[in-house]
Amino acid sequence: MSVDLSTTLSWTTATGDAATMLGELQPNILKAHVRDHLSALLLAFGDAAEARAFLVSVAGTMKSAKDHLDEAAAFKAGGAAGTPYVGVGLTAAGYRVLGVGNFPQDEAFLRGMAAAETRRKLNDPPRSTFDAGYHAEIHAVVLVGAATDKAMAARRSEILGSLPDSVTVLAEETGLGRVNARGEGIEHFGYVDGRSQPLFLSEDVDAEKNNTDGINVWNPAAPLSQVLVPDTAAPDPSVHFGSYFVFRKLEQNVRRFKQAEADLADTLGLTGEDRERAGAMLIGRFEDGTPLTTQREDGAESPVSNNFTYDSDRAALKCPFQAHIRKTNPRGSGGAEEPAAERLHLMARRGVTYGERPDDPNADVPPAARPSGGVGLLFMAFNAVLGNQFEFTQALWADNPGFPIVDGVTPGLDPVIGQGPREPSDYTIEWGGPSQRTADPVPQAVTLRGGEYFFMPSLAFLRSL
Repeated sequence: MSVDLSTTLSWTTATGDAATMLGELQPNILKAHVRDHLSALLLAFGDAAEARAFLVSVAGTMKSAKDHLDEAAAFKAGGAAGTPYVGVGLTAAGYRVLGVGNFPQDEAFLRGMAAAETRRKLNDPPRSTFDAGYHAEIHAVVLVGAATDKAMAARRSEILGSLPDSVTVLAEETGLGRVNARGEGIEHFGYVDGRSQPLFLSEDVDAEKNNTDGINVWNPAAPLSQVLVPDTAAPDPSVHFGSYFVFRKLEQNVRRFKQAEADLADTLGLTGEDRERAGAMLIGRFEDGTPLTTQREDGAESPVSNNFTYDSDRAALKCPFQAHIRKTNPRGSGGAEEPAAERLHLMARRGVTYGERPDDPNADVPPAARPSGGVGLLFMAFNAVLGNQFEFTQALWADNPGFPIVDGVTPGLDPVIGQGPREPSDYTIEWGGPSQRTADPVPQAVTLRGGEYFFMPSLAFLRSL
């Protein structure tokens, strides 16, 4: 019996090798773990033996994916509090310093995010512009997350207390989740975030189906092979798995983005409450998460809908081709591949916002009252193949002005995460009568401040060090 990676997994009925896999897999991969308060410690190893001993000690503080799922079920049933999340990732350089030779060999992982080839592929800024903690070679990341700051801080202190002098903390990033008035997670531009996720657990797929009106036009299910990779350095790679982990610190210039929203509203002639549609045309959703392509009149959708495609909006009369969520998940409308192949580029996103600000992201205040820096997103995502998931999405979708492929149309860069030269874009507005306007390019308001590729190994591997 072996783990079937070709489909989703029912964790409540898992037996045999599948149960063993869940007992040795890190949490947060198959299902998001609560990490409203997060510390991300980026480390460099000086002494291999001491680094190994440190990782073994950290493994003693970690729970498995199965433990996490049991805790989540207990919380849903009766509100029982869970335990903090601890995650560990190693870079290819980190594996080499540890003296581990048979680690996973993904091409992009071996190259690393800081490599010149990666920077050219992704249109990333020069490494010299990164925050200081990202200039040196990074060997590992330790993530500590919890629902409360107290719980996170206690576990963080425990881990830092076991840190030998030969292990250097190059940087520490502090995540702080933000929510809107309805308690839904938002990012610093004010929009509901974290939807449109591939779901790997059958129970999660069923729950999402139950949240629809009975008509399911978008299937969020994804096979385990889209996120899990055999941990070749572990004692038994047939049951010990991990995942490639992308970590990127993305600073958001909220003032610039909100000014771009206002400028677009002016260009489109939107007035009153309808001016909110300008921002929705950049993101693809209104701030409350309602997909622009499904909304026919004012009014929020709750829960935030993920059950839609662009089949009814092929001409982009509601949601522009260049809108962020249409660029990064075209839902079968990209024009370059069959829908089944297109879906394989999606990854499990686990980001959290960082930075404090005095203003309410959803308040109606002028752009000048918004922060121009110091806040942003700690983008985190799990992948089975970095080149076909994260790098593909960034380079061939977000950074590609010709995607999606539409006759006679050049959509332009993703207005949120797109990197590269920006050109004016055409926007078709349907409400109140179809008309087309050409708007000035949206200036880049998201800047990469540092990051790296990691592999999140099995607990069995960490204990074996």
